Amino acid sequence: MAHVVQPLDQPSNYKDSQTRVDRKRQNEMLANSTTLYIGNLSFFTTEEQIYELFSKCANAADGGGIKRIIMGLDRNTRTPCGFCFVEYYTHTEALASMRHVSGTKLDERIIRCDLDLGYKEGRQFGRGKSGGQVRDEHRQDYDPGRGGWGAQAQRLEVERRRAVEERYADAQDGPGAVAGGGEDWKEIETSEGKLKRGRSPEDEGDNDRMGHRTRIDEVAEPDRM
Repeated sequence: MAHVVQPLDQPSNYKDSQTRVDRKRQNEMLANSTTLYIGNLSFFTTEEQIYELFSKCANAADGGGIKRIIMGLDRNTRTPCGFCFVEYYTHTEALASMRHVSGTKLDERIIRCDLDLGYKEGRQFGRGKSGGQVRDEHRQDYDPGRGGWGAQAQRLEVERRRAVEERYADAQDGPGAVAGGGEDWKEIETSEGKLKRGRSPEDEGDNDRMGHRTRIDEVAEPDRM
């Protein structure tokens, strides 16, 4: 019965692919770790919100507390990309946070916490091709809290729109294309140096109709006399 429910204060089986230590040494390091990895954050969650939540498991009165928070950033834009590291002063506080905070909601998202081997410079940046996290590189669903569509889906949409625009441009320049508007309304410079609107075929038609109307009026005038 003791193995039915997984303990909440035990780290997961995740192993950082860039870590050069074996599983045994990793477990030894995690047994004394004071650092938590926080995942599935919204891109809009602030450092202040994270501090407020994770300080609930800190005990500053006994010399503990949060040492620092390192926000995960997009490698290209330097904007938050959905993860962070929280460093405590004691291992007990880190375990307490993993037990009580992991699986709770922050900014309407269920966040996950896991013990980490320790932060090193450079780990604050995403490892995906687009600069963010790898999980957002191939994501096919729309997630407004993590930038909308996945990076790969966004690139495909940009390419599709560009192809449509190129086909539209080719259609305008090709045979039988409709001329752009405004050609009959170009302003031309007269001998007096003033700008005057050029005549259009519609103007010619209007003049013919006006001339025809004048002749009808001239014929009808004697009848009224």
